[in-house]
This record gives sequence, structure tokens and C-alpha cells, in this order.
Amino acid sequence: MHRVPNILSGARLLLSPVFLILFFQDEFLMKAIGLGVFIIAAITDYFDGYYARKYKLESDFGAFLDPLADKFLTFSGFVVLPFIDPGQFPWWCIILIILRDTVITILRVYFKRRRISMVTRFTAKIKTTIQMIFLYLGLAIGLFQGTGFIFGMWVEWLLETNIMLILMVFVTTVTLYSGIEYLFVNRARMNTSKA
Repeated sequence: MHRVPNILSGARLLLSPVFLILFFQDEFLMKAIGLGVFIIAAITDYFDGYYARKYKLESDFGAFLDPLADKFLTFSGFVVLPFIDPGQFPWWCIILIILRDTVITILRVYFKRRRISMVTRFTAKIKTTIQMIFLYLGLAIGLFQGTGFIFGMWVEWLLETNIMLILMVFVTTVTLYSGIEYLFVNRARMNTSKA
């Protein structure tokens, strides 16, 4: 039982490249399976945290592995988007999101290992929710793009507008804002850790 959270985090880490391999296939079925793998991997994030908290199974290794697995999965989802449509999902947005999340994740792991509590704001949860909803939408667009289904026609219409670009910039802005807020509210603790 005590290894369950780390096993789930490890599974999430391993499923990320599986998702990428499947989603980059041309066949609709392979892409659909890839999206299913992404969703299953995302679900493991809930369960590993649930087990760790309920049975008090938190460990230093788990504190390192869990956010690492989270970011691998999230980043793999974002990296796919420009290949769907670089005009609607520009690389500069993806790079900014990855840089922000990488820096904040490294800081969180560092301070957790030093037993320094970090202040989190509701903005961070909003950011994560917005990112995941946007990722599911973007990946669904990639799944149905170029298909003969009615969803395929909707996707083509959607990609002809700038709706997804506007949403992409919005997600990037929220992500950067939450990162800046995170650094600002924890600046005193950062100074303490350096002392």
C-alpha cells in the first residue's frame, strides 16, 4: 500500500511518451487511444494524491516524483498543440508556459525538501483547471482534424477563426500571472531559505 502513490506517479511518467507516440500517428484510432491514455494518466494524478494524504504515505521521493510526472504529462500535451495548428497554438506560448511551470515546480520541490512551507493562492488552482480544460479541447481538435465526421467540419471551421489563438494567449497570460504571483507572495520565504 505504501508504494501505491509512487507507482501511480511512475505510471503517469511512463504514459506520457506513450501518449505522444500514439497521438502522432495518422490513424484516427491510434490518436483516440492516445487521448484515452492521456486522460487515464491525468486521473492517476488524483488517486496518487488521495492515497498519499489518506494513508499518510508522503515521502521525499514522492514529493519529487509526483510534480515531475505531472509536468511531463502536461508538457507532452502542450507540445502536441503546435503540430495541430501552429497559427492557433504558437510555439512562443507553449515555451512560456513550460518555462513558468518548470521554474515554479523546481522551487516547490526545493522548498518542500527543506521543509519550508510555501504559500499557494487560488489562482494556481484556477491556472491548472484552465490549462487542463484547454488541453482537452486542443487535443480533441487534433483528434478530429481532417476526419470526415461532423466534428471534423466543426474543427476546420474553428481553426479558420482565431478563437483558439485567443484562448491560447489567455491560458498563457493566466499561467504567467499565477507564476509571478507565486514568486511575489513567497519572496520572504525565499529570502529566508538563502540565509
